[in-house]
Amino acid sequence: RHFCQRRYLLENSDSIVAQLGRNRIFIATASAWFAAQVLKVVIGVLREKRFNFRWLISSGGMPNSHVPLSMCLTTSIGLDYGFDSGLFAMALGFAVITMFDAQGVRWHSGKQAQALNRILEDIYSHKGIQEAPLKQLLGHTPYEVYVGMALGIFMAVIFYKNVS
Repeated sequence: RHFCQRRYLLENSDSIVAQLGRNRIFIATASAWFAAQVLKVVIGVLREKRFNFRWLISSGGMPNSHVPLSMCLTTSIGLDYGFDSGLFAMALGFAVITMFDAQGVRWHSGKQAQALNRILEDIYSHKGIQEAPLKQLLGHTPYEVYVGMALGIFMAVIFYKNVS
């Protein structure tokens, strides 16, 4: 009951918002994710010579944003708690799973969406079923994942170098 009170969430120096504002790992990690999303927009504008707000909030594209988040979290935990800590090992395990998912499972799902969309286009031309196209940009190439990994590590190191 105490947790749900507005005072605990926002209004005192030990509120959840105040604690998050003091949490260096959270701030570094959120910054890495935000930097990746902004880079995605910048690259999209340079590539297509137009702005699309969906680039800021969508999955897929260059750079990956899940990997910088997970690698910044992992690196920040290592810098804060030590690279020999159990917490670092756990974060690294989840980061590896995130990287594998980004370039493996989700990338192949995008390829399947491309194939299904080609089938649907063929059916449309013969006036068959009317189905909306599937999203094809789901996953990432290994290069996009590596760039995301480097960005996450870079953001953690820069953040800790400047804040510590």
